[in-house]
Amino acid sequence: MTLDLLMQPARPSAQGGVWDYVSPSQLSLWAKCPLAWKIQYVDGVRSPTTPSLFVGKLCHAGLEVFYRHRQQGLTLAAEEVCRQLDTLWNEAMAQQGQPFANTEEAAKAKELTAHLLRAYLDRTAQDEPRPRAVEAAIRAPLIDPRTGEDLGIPLLGIVDLVLDAADGPVIIDFKTAASSAEPAEVTHEVQLSSYAYLFRHVSGRIESELQIRSLVKTKTPKILMHRYPARGDTHFARLFALFREYLDALDARRFNYRPGWTCASCDFGATHCGRWTG
Repeated sequence: MTLDLLMQPARPSAQGGVWDYVSPSQLSLWAKCPLAWKIQYVDGVRSPTTPSLFVGKLCHAGLEVFYRHRQQGLTLAAEEVCRQLDTLWNEAMAQQGQPFANTEEAAKAKELTAHLLRAYLDRTAQDEPRPRAVEAAIRAPLIDPRTGEDLGIPLLGIVDLVLDAADGPVIIDFKTAASSAEPAEVTHEVQLSSYAYLFRHVSGRIESELQIRSLVKTKTPKILMHRYPARGDTHFARLFALFREYLDALDARRFNYRPGWTCASCDFGATHCGRWTG
């Protein structure tokens, strides 16, 4: 399979149930708390979209518009991307509902989204390589690189952006953040290693590095680019050990409550976990 296939628009649809594939977001949530995973993916409980999450999704949508044009050799000005934000915003509101308390809060959030997009596009180098992949959904069988064992389930992930740099492909993920603190690499290890695995499978190439590009929601928006080295044997050994534990838990229907510091930000703790006894 060639890298050119990654240039096609791709969205996962009708992918089946959680026993049919695994995604980096599923694996990350299970690692934090198997019970929270069950509540979301088996019981089907969905928490409402928060204003912060809505802004993050719309930033992603605006950047997708910009980079899809860059794939075609067209560079949109920041103001043109922001004009298209009006349509994207209305479509998202129609699909996801109203996450804001009132129209004033919605207007401020929309203005913040536009400011973040302008800040990013003003920072982006004009000679940045043409993208090879934009919001690409990639599916690959989970085959342990060390042993050749096929785990019998595919991995599905959506890679935000791949650029062909001089030293080799760069895999990029966009985040919106409330502060400019350096994101701990280990916090994003599952996602970064999964994306590297998927990219290598579909392209046959090894990434030169991975990046998290953070759009920081400070009074004056900041754009931070955090660089991480290409994945090595240790990363994939840890990733596949986690896959095996995850699949064993699914086979046993074992979804234990895992209390910890992440409970403070969990959407399910107050209403679903308090009386759990196993």
